[in-house]
Amino acid sequence: MATVKPFKGLRPPKTIAKDLACLPYDVMNSTEAAQMAKGKENSLLHITRAEIDCPEGTDIHSEEVYKKAVENFNAFQQKGWLTQEAQAKFYIYAQTMNHKTQYGIVGCALCEDYENGIIKKHELTRPDKEEDRMVLTRYLNANIEPVFFSYKAVPEIDAIVSEIVDNHSPEYDFIAEDGFGHHLWPVNDAEKNKEIELLFNEKVPFTYVADGHHRTAAAARIGAEKKAQNPNHTGNEAYNYFMAVHFPDDQLNIIDYNRVVKDLNGLSVDEFITRVGEHFEIDKKGNTVYKPQVLHEMSMYIKGNWYALKAKSDTYNDHDPIGCLDVTVLSNSILEPILDIADLRKSKRIDFVGGIRGLEALQQRVDSGEMAVAFALYPVSMQQLIDIADSGNIMPPKTTWFEPKLRSGLVIHKLE
Repeated sequence: MATVKPFKGLRPPKTIAKDLACLPYDVMNSTEAAQMAKGKENSLLHITRAEIDCPEGTDIHSEEVYKKAVENFNAFQQKGWLTQEAQAKFYIYAQTMNHKTQYGIVGCALCEDYENGIIKKHELTRPDKEEDRMVLTRYLNANIEPVFFSYKAVPEIDAIVSEIVDNHSPEYDFIAEDGFGHHLWPVNDAEKNKEIELLFNEKVPFTYVADGHHRTAAAARIGAEKKAQNPNHTGNEAYNYFMAVHFPDDQLNIIDYNRVVKDLNGLSVDEFITRVGEHFEIDKKGNTVYKPQVLHEMSMYIKGNWYALKAKSDTYNDHDPIGCLDVTVLSNSILEPILDIADLRKSKRIDFVGGIRGLEALQQRVDSGEMAVAFALYPVSMQQLIDIADSGNIMPPKTTWFEPKLRSGLVIHKLE
């Protein structure tokens, strides 16, 4: 069963929470981070993307950047922009998008649960990205950003969350610059904290990494590293745990993650469409954006026209957790055999666009001449994600997109 514990969070006063909180480090480049932090001396980006406070052109993986992050982290605490709780507790973190609110529990997950398969993953990680987050964690001795977990909903946990939310005002309550709402309630009742911890341990056999595979892997490796370095290790040390926001699966929606390709692999448009027709029933929709309506339907934009592509029955296997995914159908039926794109992780001819940007973003990239063809996919479901993780399989790259992104800085977990 899953171990999820309360902890003594390090967090900002409510008066600066909105300015301090920021998007995750990996959804922006250095230039974008500098622009987001402009005029905000207390933005957490001065820690998570500390290169913005270093000379232009500084290697973002250099010791200078990591040392600047430590300097800024210490300064934030000295100035009272981050202060630590006296008592361990859980936090309820809610996000609102398009008039829908999802409620998660911020708590500490056990590093060994990741190694033992209690925390399940659905994506592969890259060692270089893991190492970057490990180095920053070593320097800061803290989980500076949360990871995004899910679990199969438990009515008793839902009831506790509802009781707290219905009877208390959130300590943090703001709308970020992207229009999404963020709300946080510390769970100050000691008995409620014990009850939440016990319910996870009794009712939640597994948790699932929704977003943040690299941070999760890095946190687990740091825990193992610190354990090996401590001859007096007991298992109770803070480094045995890392911070995650746990959302019940029935509150989450996965947004589509789409593809654009630079060329047609030497084919003319007509030749390409003919080849596509070998695996799909094609319905021309004209120049109006067309969004896929059901599983096994995708849309394609090429040379000024949108097309609905209905996958033929021999292109997918609904009894196979990987074979039923439309990203698999697209790869097996178009990307690899027709466009000669076999390795999505390495190919420079393909790019990926989160559905949050809208399908117009796909059309613009094709119309500009940058790309030759775009594919919009029907989004993966939470049940598909869970089925894949439970079966020990790995999703193809760039399959899931979760929104809103968790704001970093509302709560931080120190490893000491």
